[in-house]
Amino acid sequence: MVPAPGGRAEEPVYRPVLAARRGELEALGHLDDALAPLLSPILQLSELDRTVLDALTRLPPGLRPAVEIGALPDTTASVLTRRGVPVVPVIGLTDGERRLAALGATARAQTQRAVVRLRLRRDRAGPDATTVAVERIGRHARLAPEQCDLVLDCGDVCCPADVRLVEPRVRRMLDWTRRHTWRSVSMVAGGMPPVLSRLPIDEPVRVDRWDWLLWQRLADLGVTFGDYGVASATGQPTIDRHLTVPYTGDGVWLIHRWSRRRGQGDQRVADLCRTLVSGPHWPPTGASFSWGDQEISRRARRGAGAGSATNWMAWSTSHHLAHVLNALARSTPSR
Repeated sequence: MVPAPGGRAEEPVYRPVLAARRGELEALGHLDDALAPLLSPILQLSELDRTVLDALTRLPPGLRPAVEIGALPDTTASVLTRRGVPVVPVIGLTDGERRLAALGATARAQTQRAVVRLRLRRDRAGPDATTVAVERIGRHARLAPEQCDLVLDCGDVCCPADVRLVEPRVRRMLDWTRRHTWRSVSMVAGGMPPVLSRLPIDEPVRVDRWDWLLWQRLADLGVTFGDYGVASATGQPTIDRHLTVPYTGDGVWLIHRWSRRRGQGDQRVADLCRTLVSGPHWPPTGASFSWGDQEISRRARRGAGAGSATNWMAWSTSHHLAHVLNALARSTPSR
């Protein structure tokens, strides 16, 4: 961890935005206990069935996720609380008064804090209008900025043009943040292309992580890094008929898309995993780097079955979380 400004308690250094689906939750559930306090994920709930509830109750004890309930009922946060799931609610600038009151009540009953998520492309407003929106949150949720972690969500940042477009706006909003004493300020961006189906198959394809580059250009301003894991910021699950495993490296992803062949599922996944573990981005510590890397290594040795798209997402996410935390620990922001 890094010390927080002003002598406050130490704070997490990484804020990923993850869909609360089985794959992502399984990756979080296998997170090393020593790493859990370094993350403060935002979990986007699209449904709350028994599987999701059970997975949320099995998260590591040091992990305290923020939960965005989206289109679910305002009572969702209280349902999670009754099941013993620690909840830091996520508040949007356009949330209605009733929802603000409900989320504020949850925050006060749980941790005395919340996350305010400002979507830079969706919440199109200048500094003065944003200040009015924040004051409205304080009035109805009864939370002061000092109790809130602010997230500047840039959405898709998938090419150099996106970086050029988004960077000046983030800088302006970081100037605006000085009007209030926020608990913390994070920048979140999604660098994974929304469509992978046009990429070549049966060979690793390098894709630049423009979200990481954007943060490196802004990190000297003291903003915490966040991303969308190995998923697209569009929120739409990728439909791909091929075996697909995105693998995170330094500033890049290696997208492995292997063609399916009838009756050869285990063999094709083993071939994909052997290519991955012999590639240049396989960590020096090998399978011990993360739970996901252990699972990939097992398939490379044909020591387990092929798994499913949910499993591949879990392994990729597990490696990604460990990789980002490792990179943040050794990163010196460059200009």
